Amino acid sequence: MTEPTWTVAEPRKLVFEDPVTALSVRIVNGAVNVVGVEEGPARLEVSGIEGPPLTVTHRDGTLTVAYEDLPWHGFLEWLDPKNRQRSVVVSLAVPAGASVEVGVIGAGAVVSGIGGRTAVRGISGDITLVGLSGTVRADTVSGSLEAQGVTGSLGFHSVSGNLTVVDGSGSSVRADSVKGDMVVDVDPAGKPTDIALTTVSGEVAVRLPHPADATVEANTVSGSLSSAFEDLRVSGTGASPAPDGSRAWGWGAKRITGRLGAGNGRLRATTVSGAIALLRRPPAGPDPYGAEAGGAPPADAPPTDGSPTDAPPTDDTPLTHTPADKKVL
Repeated sequence: MTEPTWTVAEPRKLVFEDPVTALSVRIVNGAVNVVGVEEGPARLEVSGIEGPPLTVTHRDGTLTVAYEDLPWHGFLEWLDPKNRQRSVVVSLAVPAGASVEVGVIGAGAVVSGIGGRTAVRGISGDITLVGLSGTVRADTVSGSLEAQGVTGSLGFHSVSGNLTVVDGSGSSVRADSVKGDMVVDVDPAGKPTDIALTTVSGEVAVRLPHPADATVEANTVSGSLSSAFEDLRVSGTGASPAPDGSRAWGWGAKRITGRLGAGNGRLRATTVSGAIALLRRPPAGPDPYGAEAGGAPPADAPPTDGSPTDAPPTDDTPLTHTPADKKVL
């Protein structure tokens, strides 16, 4: 039986009435947008296409949208032997439970609402993942990854791409990079997470819930280190207090270890020349000062009427900057 195949050389929309359980997309330049839906058939829209046509196949539940000369195996080493200019914008709606593979070269990719396994490979171009609940793996050369509300395990490997995790509540976050920066913000409502971050010259910032529940081990050879947690032990040289009341250590090999709470989660961070910052979220709950129970803000609390304050900044402020922007580093 001949598999359904389409050659797409101009803008086009396709609807796939037969079930789709897996998706594979591979493009050069342009953009990929994939969203998981609970009802309705899978849908594809191709726009802004230039250069060679895309080939679309649907076989045994697998929907493939790709260039014929761009294989998934060896994707990160691919070069166009004919140096043809190409670009395309691909938008797809697939069942939320499907597994997804996306490969991009010089293109951005957004994947949201997928519950199956997700794998993304990119040479350049940023990747955004939102609301994924399955296992996630991302490999890039120079593209950055931003993951928001990911509840499955997350693995990331890059040469120079940055990693940003917002409201992370998955079972694990494992990332390694040569010179990419890493910012990981752990959702306090999530279960304990196993976090392992390794970089050579990139900077690392991790913000844990308050109260935190993790066993911590962070190492840097020549970078600076700062911590907002007094329960952690530090061994190294050059210890000095930071302006915001946390502790900071200057140049020289150093290590920070200890247990926060019951120590059910695990945090390991290692860098050679980059800085490491361990930050703390504000206390959980709608009113950290206990106003609903008749409490009052402490004397050093920031004003609520918008007037200025001379109080020093703390690590309870939103995580909106990379580690290089933090004064204690």
